[in-house]
Amino acid sequence: MIRLIGILAGLFFSVAVLWAFGNGAVATIGQGYLKEKTAESEFHLHPRELNLQSDGPFGTWDLAQLQRGFQVYKEVCAACHSLKYVAFRDLSALGYSEAEVKAIAAGFQVPGIDPNTGEANTRPGLPTDYFPSPYPNAVAARAANNNAVPPDLSLMTKARHDGAAYVHSLLTGYRNLDTFSIDGKHVKDEFPEFTTPEGGHFNPYFANLNIAMPPPLTAAGQVTYAEGQPKPTVDQMAKDVSAFLAWTAEPKKVKRTQVGWPVLGFLLFATILAWLAKNQVWAAIKPKKPRAA
Repeated sequence: MIRLIGILAGLFFSVAVLWAFGNGAVATIGQGYLKEKTAESEFHLHPRELNLQSDGPFGTWDLAQLQRGFQVYKEVCAACHSLKYVAFRDLSALGYSEAEVKAIAAGFQVPGIDPNTGEANTRPGLPTDYFPSPYPNAVAARAANNNAVPPDLSLMTKARHDGAAYVHSLLTGYRNLDTFSIDGKHVKDEFPEFTTPEGGHFNPYFANLNIAMPPPLTAAGQVTYAEGQPKPTVDQMAKDVSAFLAWTAEPKKVKRTQVGWPVLGFLLFATILAWLAKNQVWAAIKPKKPRAA
């Protein structure tokens, strides 16, 4: 009797699980077919491919590119975006000397406290400080950016699908809404009601196609690179700052992979040794034959 009850209970739960799975699958498929087409679903573009030296399991940092990317961030992006999880002293990993790090830190004003009065003030940064926000609070940030708070960029390439490729595509992806088309289909022809709000900008790589941030990189030579470096075109500057943000999001990536491969090799070698030792230890022991019934 107990066995029968157990079998029936098992069948009940199995049917319930299958019903829930089937119902969810049907609902999902139905939504996919019945979902109303929108400008966002039809004209949102996937990020373009971006190949960086740090990509892949054997990637390494291109320190020259990271320094160029930091220069772009400092001269262009830092006016609106912070790097609150990056300390100035971390820049030494990019090849900057101790004196250069101190000079870079001193070029930023960070929140401080007046030791005489105890009042809040600002002071030149120290290597131990973190990159400050350009705004005192979110209210000020919204007031200066068309009611949008510029996000912190420290982990941006980890927070967005396709990471550095997304950042690069976004920075170079601003388009004219009136003329933009895909496969001969124009946005305004397919969706006449779609508009860019006042103060907004059309960018097909952004999720809802409209972004509050104006194009930050607008012309070649906007940032002056050192002699011997690539020409600072808009595309090159976007690549460099994307590589830099890939580093800020995961500064230990290259070191981790460099340590990981020897560890995997050691584990494989140890596994082979353990298997050979097992065969050696048990070689002289023959399994007993089962007795005949």
